[in-house]
Amino acid sequence: MSITIFLLWLLTTSFFSLISTQPSPSPPPLRGYLINCGSKTDIQQDGIQYSKDEGYTATGTRTALKNTTHITLPILTTLRYFPYGPGKHCYDFPVTKGAKYLIRTTYYYGQFDGGTHPPVFDQIVDGTTWGVVNTTEDYNNGLTSYYEIIVVANDKTLSVCFACNEQTIRDSNPFVSLLEVLILDSSLYNSTDFGKYGLVTVARSNFASETDFVRFPDDPFNRYWQPFVDGNPTVEAHVNVTSSEFWNRPPAKVFLSGSTTSRGKNLKIQWPPFSLPTNRYYVALYFQDSRSTSPYSWRVFTVLIDDKTFYQDLNVTTKGVTVYGTEWPLSGDTQITLTPRSDMPVGPTINAGEIYQILPLAVTTLARDGIMVILNSLLLALQMLKQSLKNPPDDWNGDPCLPKEHPWFGIGCTEGKQVRVTSL
Repeated sequence: MSITIFLLWLLTTSFFSLISTQPSPSPPPLRGYLINCGSKTDIQQDGIQYSKDEGYTATGTRTALKNTTHITLPILTTLRYFPYGPGKHCYDFPVTKGAKYLIRTTYYYGQFDGGTHPPVFDQIVDGTTWGVVNTTEDYNNGLTSYYEIIVVANDKTLSVCFACNEQTIRDSNPFVSLLEVLILDSSLYNSTDFGKYGLVTVARSNFASETDFVRFPDDPFNRYWQPFVDGNPTVEAHVNVTSSEFWNRPPAKVFLSGSTTSRGKNLKIQWPPFSLPTNRYYVALYFQDSRSTSPYSWRVFTVLIDDKTFYQDLNVTTKGVTVYGTEWPLSGDTQITLTPRSDMPVGPTINAGEIYQILPLAVTTLARDGIMVILNSLLLALQMLKQSLKNPPDDWNGDPCLPKEHPWFGIGCTEGKQVRVTSL
């Protein structure tokens, strides 16, 4: 069964609402790459430095949008598009092998090609097709589209690629507006086997909050936390948590509000507010007792997801706590239920949550960095040939053989667990 890749839930809000005012003093800068695709110059936007994409890709064409009706930010007025046809077109980033990265692609069509409908195409990280980009609905509503995935670099270069697929209309062009490759601390989501899987963002929410998105500088990794409000009562925190004490480093700001209910009642939340395909998910939930610190500022309740026990008798204090499931099965509409212990004088509460779809990663072509010379000398020769050519084929980027739907033009590859180049 194929895996459905979700468009990040924050797409229902305009990009402008993501911009936050920088506090003083300035926070440490983000680590990694923040690329303003198609731009001829670097630009700073709300304390974040975006670089032009020159030097990170050798393919595609820079252009400016023809329709900027819904765009007020300079970083979204340019993009890079790639030619229609077979093959993939990549950005290549020098990275630290074994380091963890959050990759976010941002799209705003703006009728750059003179058409009326955004193209549909694949996006790829290294040798894995990460998902299908279809921004039509968001663009028709005047919105920008985003996708996220978390991976660990298995080499010294990380490739983010774009390619036509069977849904791409003839002569339409894959494109990208912004591309971020941000370093995450090793503790984040470290129960995941990143040698085999990536985490695709489904939802990341700040419960009972009516403010704008929480992002950098409140989140040092520039993760986006979308406000989520339902009909449940809300509470405000009287004590700040210490973010560094949590493995996933949730920003302290997401604990400032929470959903709750009355004493003795179950708290039920339909979240995320859309149906999920049958699959395995990484789920992390965050809680804090909202009262001032005292010997009585704690509460115990059981956490259930779709009527299955997620955590029994969770003790929540003013310091905050998180519980997570690394491969939790979900399907359809999802309901979180918090059931208080019978002797509790207050109702349960919840502050924030994250859901990621678990994406199996493809293997990479052997000897990509020249280690297995004897086993794959053809691949090394291919890499040397590419370096010697003044104008190598546009699609000679990223993994030569993977994904199998988008190999380099003119080469043959084996199939199976150990993929090798067999012919030039």
